[in-house]
Amino acid sequence: MVHAKTWILKKHFEGSPTNSNFELKTVELPPLKNGAATKLKEGDVMMGQQVARVVESQNSAFPTGTIVLAHSGWTMHSISDGKALEKLPTGWPDTLPLSLALGTVGMPGLTAYFGLLEICGVKGGETVMVNAAAGAVGSVVGQIAKLKGCKVVGAAGSDEKVAYLKKIGFDVAFNYKKVESLEETLKKASPDGYDCYFDNVGGVFSNTVICQMKKFGRIAICGAISTYNRTGELPPGPPPENMIYQQLRMEGFIVTTWQGEVREKALKDLLKWVLEGKIQYHEHITEGFENMPAAFMGMLKGENLGKAIVKA
Repeated sequence: MVHAKTWILKKHFEGSPTNSNFELKTVELPPLKNGAATKLKEGDVMMGQQVARVVESQNSAFPTGTIVLAHSGWTMHSISDGKALEKLPTGWPDTLPLSLALGTVGMPGLTAYFGLLEICGVKGGETVMVNAAAGAVGSVVGQIAKLKGCKVVGAAGSDEKVAYLKKIGFDVAFNYKKVESLEETLKKASPDGYDCYFDNVGGVFSNTVICQMKKFGRIAICGAISTYNRTGELPPGPPPENMIYQQLRMEGFIVTTWQGEVREKALKDLLKWVLEGKIQYHEHITEGFENMPAAFMGMLKGENLGKAIVKA
């Protein structure tokens, strides 16, 4: 029998999560069965993707030793029938960390890729604004926009993050926590306004950006981290007159919309750009499975630069 350490959701969040919301349990996995996976029953496992190694297999498609992407959640071991497992993109070199499959050459990178190229339809010569710009998604958004010949403005929450954004090629980067006026800072960064806005934050920040969009501007709604742990009412939305008179297009999206060949091409592009040095990456690594809740809470507070990774 295999025993697995598993973090479960003990109590729903009320505002920002605390340690009391999580509980670490040890569960016993049943023996493998042909063609079936047994779901864990010990409460709700916290959601999450992991890079894992197959340690026992009765599936010829995933022999023992295979490295896979799994949606198993916060657990040290799990059982799968193989349907939800993915192998790493072909041509993955030994020089790249496997954890990049959770970040730049994985779901966050794909989110940046499709949100910018498909939802925003960015073109060379345009000006792109991205917030949470030093995170796993935002940092890739900015670099792809530069690859496509755009001017890129990014907002982040610390001077360290701003320095990183300038290092990886952002034309303008600022610490939104220190500016006296977000409106004036945005105007100074791009007096003519913004063609594309990649939004990871929502709330008041986004309302301010939307008021400075150019005519026929496009807005990709990727996330709204400023409101995720709210306990009161949502802030008001953007002024309707701006949306109407500037003829703006705003669209929310989920990266799983793109599957099959288009997804495979996107992964190949991202891997190629990383190997060519055209996209740089940074990982914020927390050591120890026991520190999963701390890493998660830190990510929500913006403590990570780049992709937040836990190395179990």
